[in-house]
Amino acid sequence: MVLMIMIARASDGLPLAASLQEDEQSGRGLLDYQNQAKMLFKKLTPNSPTKCSIETGPYVFHYVIDSGVCHLVLCERGYSKKTAFTFVEEMAAEFSSQYGRRVDQVARPYSFIEFDTYIQKLRRQYSDQRGRRHLHQLREDLNDVQRIMMDNIDDVLQRGAALSDLENKASGLSMMSKKYHKDAQYLNMRSTYAKIAAGAVVTLVFFVYFFIF
Repeated sequence: MVLMIMIARASDGLPLAASLQEDEQSGRGLLDYQNQAKMLFKKLTPNSPTKCSIETGPYVFHYVIDSGVCHLVLCERGYSKKTAFTFVEEMAAEFSSQYGRRVDQVARPYSFIEFDTYIQKLRRQYSDQRGRRHLHQLREDLNDVQRIMMDNIDDVLQRGAALSDLENKASGLSMMSKKYHKDAQYLNMRSTYAKIAAGAVVTLVFFVYFFIF
């Protein structure tokens, strides 16, 4: 989140505009970070980098120097660096469009304080964009969960089909087992009858041999 915005003339550090996030409070208060920003403006030289990030406690200053003006924002450490610089560059382009020709002429601090109206509009725009990105990410996450659930359902259905096939096969094996059991009983019975018949033949032959002859 962008907590603080300050715009100053790079040649002498004169503050030209500022905007604070009123509903956010840092541990030491934003006043300390305002003073840090003013000190940073005073230390700028023609050799200073035109685009830079500076860590300060749990926050980070991001600034861009454009057309002799330093545009600075204070963000939470976890805030996207790319988004922060995009914000600053868009703000710098608008400031230059509105006040670029007058920057060298002013001598009073915060001569362009009315620029805060545009800054607040830009804040809301970026806040809405982050919200839309978050919503888009949420939709993607839900779609992923839905795809996973569908995959799981497919797996369950496939397992159900496999179980059904297994039950059918088991039923078929049971029927075949019963048939084989009946066939085995029949064969055992035939074998028994054959043995009895053979025994009867042997007995008959023995009887004939001894009693007739």
